[in-house]
Amino acid sequence: MEILRAKAPLRISFAGGGTDVSPYPEERGGAVLNATIDKFAYATLLARSGSGSAKVHSLDFDVDAEYQAPQDFVFNGELDLVKAVLRHFHRSDAEIEIFLHSDAPPRTGLGSSSTMTVALTGLFQRYLRIPLTSYELAEMAYRIERVELGDPGGRQDQYAAAFGGFNFIEFSAGATVVNPLRIDPEVLNELAYRLMLCYTGITRYSGQIIESQTAAYRNRQAGTVEALDATKALAFDMKKELLTGNLDAMGHLLHDSWEAKKRFTEAVSTPGIDHFYEAARAAGALGGKLTGAGGGGYLLLFCDFRRRQEVAKAVTRAGGRIVDFAFCPEGVQSWAVRSVEGEWPSAPAPPPRAPSAAGGSGGPPDPFAGKQSINP
Repeated sequence: MEILRAKAPLRISFAGGGTDVSPYPEERGGAVLNATIDKFAYATLLARSGSGSAKVHSLDFDVDAEYQAPQDFVFNGELDLVKAVLRHFHRSDAEIEIFLHSDAPPRTGLGSSSTMTVALTGLFQRYLRIPLTSYELAEMAYRIERVELGDPGGRQDQYAAAFGGFNFIEFSAGATVVNPLRIDPEVLNELAYRLMLCYTGITRYSGQIIESQTAAYRNRQAGTVEALDATKALAFDMKKELLTGNLDAMGHLLHDSWEAKKRFTEAVSTPGIDHFYEAARAAGALGGKLTGAGGGGYLLLFCDFRRRQEVAKAVTRAGGRIVDFAFCPEGVQSWAVRSVEGEWPSAPAPPPRAPSAAGGSGGPPDPFAGKQSINP
């Protein structure tokens, strides 16, 4: 039995999100500034000779599915993302099992679905020994998710997860170009200290927001077109401030980016999100924005360092939860798992639980306890 595993990093987006969604980049050119963080989507594959069947296990939500043939890979709302990947890479001479989990909850704006697509693509690249550059892997993941599955969205998430690190990514009709940014380590350390990631607890389906934005752009609604142009310009401005170490200016531009993003479509913000953001600003945040399409998820805040604790208290009182994170310089990675026994049962029995000092059940803590998780 062959056991392989892959992980891909989630990302935070500073500016330009939305300008990577077709047809805007093909017609006007798009640009985003983003960075990957130490939260990951994980995919594990067990493969043996067999009949071409596939089993999928969602470890965090205890969801299992089994497909006996390619005809079973029907898009019906259950694990459609995984089935799209299986359609693309299916082999009739192997029996496989896939285990999935992620460090972020679904529909929260960290690009978790696209990151899982990249993790799965990287996993099958390793399994099938397909020679792919980072560009080719990112574009393949994009086509699987956006074209073959038909899930609405842009390109930045796949490219961020494939490349990793701080990137300024430009989109046009002919190409996507990833520009890795070399940031002074002192600037990077200070930026990490000044940023705060707050989970609002509000989830949303980003596809509806993206479809609304795309329809408004196609109809040439002046406010939407102007807002997209503005957020693209802000991505260029923010890149300059970041590279020159002018972080306070970057924080203010983050606020401008959020104000521009709210003009994409009415669904981008909600009264609940506005409440979070206003509380953070009143407490000392220079700027901030939702990390994804909008409507909920994670709020990225840039703080006056003297008032960082006040900002944290304010968003916590508003019902949010501060999430620790660090920047991650690596993109998708895959590796072989060396099992001591040489086998890994598909449904391993839990380890025996020793009695606790109080007479109850003890044992090791759940390694996923307290984590937020997603399965596509």
